[in-house]
Amino acid sequence: MAYIGGMIDLRQLRALTAVAREGSVSRAALRLGWSQPTVDYHLKNLDRIVGTPLLVRSTRGSALTSAGTLMVERAAEILSLTERAVTDTQELANLGRVRVRFGIFPTAAARLLPDIVTRLALVGVELDASLEEVTPLVTGVNRRELDAALVYAAGGYQLPFRSEVHTTPVLSEPLLLVLPRGHRFAEQEHISHEDLLSLAGDPWVLGATAGDTMDDAVRDVFLAAGLELNVAMRSDDFSVVQGLVAAGMVIGLVPELALVTQREDIVAKPIVGQSFTREIVLAAPGEGPGKQPPAAVRQLAEAIRRSVSATRIDRAS
Repeated sequence: MAYIGGMIDLRQLRALTAVAREGSVSRAALRLGWSQPTVDYHLKNLDRIVGTPLLVRSTRGSALTSAGTLMVERAAEILSLTERAVTDTQELANLGRVRVRFGIFPTAAARLLPDIVTRLALVGVELDASLEEVTPLVTGVNRRELDAALVYAAGGYQLPFRSEVHTTPVLSEPLLLVLPRGHRFAEQEHISHEDLLSLAGDPWVLGATAGDTMDDAVRDVFLAAGLELNVAMRSDDFSVVQGLVAAGMVIGLVPELALVTQREDIVAKPIVGQSFTREIVLAAPGEGPGKQPPAAVRQLAEAIRRSVSATRIDRAS
């Protein structure tokens, strides 16, 4: 279909969105506080710009066409961005500060969030932070309910972000096998692939949240060898995991970041012959032709990198 051309007016998007919500042009006019002819005028101009009808009208009301459904979805993003642009600019002008809706998974929040907040305060960025597991964070970014989220994927898995979401690598960290000090492999410097496979029958602890790529990565290794993992317990709290391991109840994989404070009665061993890593990225909806995140999110990325570096120095010292 040929592009008809024309500049979209935000009032056209508001008119279409209101009709989608209310189910009729007349009720949309009441919602917006406009006259019905005004709503009709903007809808017809929007149809002309896109070159196809966006609504099907009947005596029972108005329904979106497939093109209309797509336009309403994009309109929600555009209107949300517009509102955020106005709000951010007003806040910056009035207070000299910008607020960022930021999601972060609990392990990273425990180790990094206080330092991130402190660093951002120095450059005039404030965080509205929420703690969630990875799956809801991905959803929040895709829906633009979050301006940015710190998420992770393990074992080469890809997270289901929309195409306009920009990801900035922050940290690649090993997943370490944690064992009680009395375990038969506790004195080894590392765990070989063969050693790992021999542990299939040991009681393991995995995450409690469905879709965690760390769990998928370890299960896949055993499945590839025709072995089934003995999953005895589940927890997303790595401090709890350390306690369970120390008690000799389970073994499991724990990311390096979660071992900043490591119990003395457990050992953490690298695994060779198998790539167990967790890639942590900052994900944010991109803006403009290059789909780059806004300046405040770029400041956030830098603050996260510096916080990660400081945490690693503290762990090494």
